[in-house]
Amino acid sequence: MVKKRALITGVTGQDGSYLAEFLLEKGYRVFGLVRRSSSPNYERIEHIRDKLELIQGDLLDQNSLIEAIQYAKPDEVYNLGAQSFVPTSWNQPVLTGEFTALGVTRILEAIRVVNPKIKLYQASSSEMFGAVQEVPQNEKTPFYPKSPYGVAKVYGHYITVNYRESYGLFACSGILFNHESPRRGLEFVTRKVSHGAAKIKLGLQRELRMGNLDSQRDWGYAKEYVEAMWLMLQRDEPGDFVVATGKAHTVRKLLQIAFSCVGLHWEDHIVIDENLIRPAEVNRLLGDASKARAKLGWSPKVSFEELIMMMVEADLKKLKDFNYVNGEYMRSEAFYF
Repeated sequence: MVKKRALITGVTGQDGSYLAEFLLEKGYRVFGLVRRSSSPNYERIEHIRDKLELIQGDLLDQNSLIEAIQYAKPDEVYNLGAQSFVPTSWNQPVLTGEFTALGVTRILEAIRVVNPKIKLYQASSSEMFGAVQEVPQNEKTPFYPKSPYGVAKVYGHYITVNYRESYGLFACSGILFNHESPRRGLEFVTRKVSHGAAKIKLGLQRELRMGNLDSQRDWGYAKEYVEAMWLMLQRDEPGDFVVATGKAHTVRKLLQIAFSCVGLHWEDHIVIDENLIRPAEVNRLLGDASKARAKLGWSPKVSFEELIMMMVEADLKKLKDFNYVNGEYMRSEAFYF
């Protein structure tokens, strides 16, 4: 039996690494697009790197994407590559647009030119809803992005719809609400909190500086969300799907759970820093994944509390396994799993 082939952009990220694992377990031949770098970061995929086929390419370079698709000959492409950190999009709005918006167009064009029968998954985002027009948000909720990142994601979403309707491409967008894991980058609030709570417990720092504690998000487990990506491309007809838990929690609740995991009171260690509040705050995101449940048979299983406990415990283990020397962590083994 011939193996199905998949190409993942953003393979070294949180979602890319979980998706690569998932597809390998399904028997796929998995290719990953990686940017050329003098010091590449393959930490999240180190444990499966010998099973992956990495191809150099860049979402900023059309020709490299065409060549990558010609080489990989994928049945499915998962576009997870982007400048995905919302605060950075304020400082680098043009670069965010190049990667997160126009990068999608380049991928679509490469598929259209090389083989329009390739199925595409585009990573859309709940940040597209921004100043939400209704609660909860579903596939028909109007978009009102409140950051350069959200604006770029709206472009990527609609250009995917446009290519699907104009050229007949099998192109799906997953409107994923916040999804976290121990592999989340330290700049994201859930990992910032889980890592900060672990460091404070171990006496490696005394306080954690935070912004808006009243902001609410629908947080799920990233490892579960990649299955929904795959399920979208297994259908007979392409479509767009919200992927979410249907439960929203405040940052304050996140702090409460994380610090209780290490036996501490969060109020004793949190300092509010006005500089960490966004220019235009998105106050509440809550997803309605009824369509995904009905048409994909997908639903989340890991609760918010279980997810945060998992992240805190993973960070405690990582920090204990590091040798702390002269203010720097010296790695003694690989920690992503």
